[in-house]
Amino acid sequence: MFIQLRTIVVEQGNSDQVVANFSKESPVEQMEGFLDKTVMVDKRGKEDEEVVVMIRWRSKEDWKNWEKSDVHIQGHREKRGQQPPAYVIRSSVKMYEVEQVKQGKVNS
Repeated sequence: MFIQLRTIVVEQGNSDQVVANFSKESPVEQMEGFLDKTVMVDKRGKEDEEVVVMIRWRSKEDWKNWEKSDVHIQGHREKRGQQPPAYVIRSSVKMYEVEQVKQGKVNS
């Protein structure tokens, strides 16, 4: 499994806009190997809020295929030169190859 974590720190009161953006239907969801997308919010900050988007892929190769896809490249071309909204303080992207997963026990 391969995971992409995108972290967006925004001014307080703006995380809902980021969540709405990442909650829309997206071509990534139709890609081979896409497992799921989770959007999480931490509103505990006094001056900012943090949104973390976790996209899980079956493999690193599946993620690479998305990165090289025409629809992904076209999306970046359309946004070229656009500045992020003023309420975005910073953002980052990290990639992880999953080494181990332990499943919890589920009572039936």
